[in-house]
Amino acid sequence: MAGAAQMAAPMAAGGAAERDDPLDWLRLIRSRRVGAVTFHRLVAEHGSARAALAALPEIARAAGVEDYAVCPVEVAQAELRSGRAFGAQLLLWGGPDYPAALMDLPDAPPVLWARGQTALLARPMVAMVGARNASSLGLRMARRLAEGLGQGGQVVVSGLARGIDTAAHEAALASGTVAVMAGGVDVTYPEENADLARSIAATGCLVSEQPMGCVPQTRHFPLRNRIISGLSRAVVVVEAAARSGSLITARDAADQGREVMAVPGHPFDARAAGCNMLLRDGATLVRHAGDVAEALGLSAPNLPETAQPETGILPGPTAPRRPLGDIAAVHGQILARLGPSPLAEDQLIRDLALPPSVLTPALVSLELEGRITRAPGGLLSRAD
Repeated sequence: MAGAAQMAAPMAAGGAAERDDPLDWLRLIRSRRVGAVTFHRLVAEHGSARAALAALPEIARAAGVEDYAVCPVEVAQAELRSGRAFGAQLLLWGGPDYPAALMDLPDAPPVLWARGQTALLARPMVAMVGARNASSLGLRMARRLAEGLGQGGQVVVSGLARGIDTAAHEAALASGTVAVMAGGVDVTYPEENADLARSIAATGCLVSEQPMGCVPQTRHFPLRNRIISGLSRAVVVVEAAARSGSLITARDAADQGREVMAVPGHPFDARAAGCNMLLRDGATLVRHAGDVAEALGLSAPNLPETAQPETGILPGPTAPRRPLGDIAAVHGQILARLGPSPLAEDQLIRDLALPPSVLTPALVSLELEGRITRAPGGLLSRAD
């Protein structure tokens, strides 16, 4: 399927975002089986949302779907009325207020509802995500990072969830923050963040691709995450378990060509496992906002010279970052060589013929992840 970047030329040439009636855009994207990628392909092929709507029933029939009906105009009209009554603005892909950062994504949201200061969407943004059950240390780190990024002119983007998201939004209210919501912009989730959502609507911006009144479901959160990362130059993960939505956002960021950064944590803290995995795989280590600014080539925010990482990790020389593919390849070689029967580490080194500077950190990483087991006498075995 063609990506949004490939579709930019035909859509821009025809002025689709300005020429089409917003009702047509809403009807097309709200029609059954039409997602963002399909929407862009249909508009590129047919020249406008209205023409795509007319062609959609026949396309469905050719695909074996009988009695297909597009979204009724009354449904789209009701959504427009609800949005305007709530004080939200409808942004169309390619329109003047649509975030430019999203334009190159193949699955860019065709429509966005935005409530608040939409001018923030044109400013440089950095995303901060992390654990909902964040530690006190993680919350302090999130606040400090958000304040520092705001002082450096960055808008802080997050997902309005409990924990790290909440701390980041609160600390960035004065400098600018954008909350990307999994449901409609008029549905606050979790409910405990209702006051925070109102504050963001007043000084920041609430954004969602979902219809007004949509209560978020599990499937909506990964969709939201790609918008969080897509809006941002970088995604900073503060605390995250080994399997978490924050790592989905980090993966989206990597796929979208954004910088992935992480705050290190103690190896025994499960809430730091995801961050430590990202760092192992080549993410930029973050101790304070200055590290983010340096990685992005920005002027560092005004930080105290003695500022140290909250994690207790002391600054020192930075090891050169190895490509993620190289690291994964080494891990694969180790796991392929090991089995349930113990093997001497010296023998593994001879078999793989890898330098200790490469093999040792890989063994430590796999041991911390629980994928290999070390027995007395320098014996190694595969744990899974």
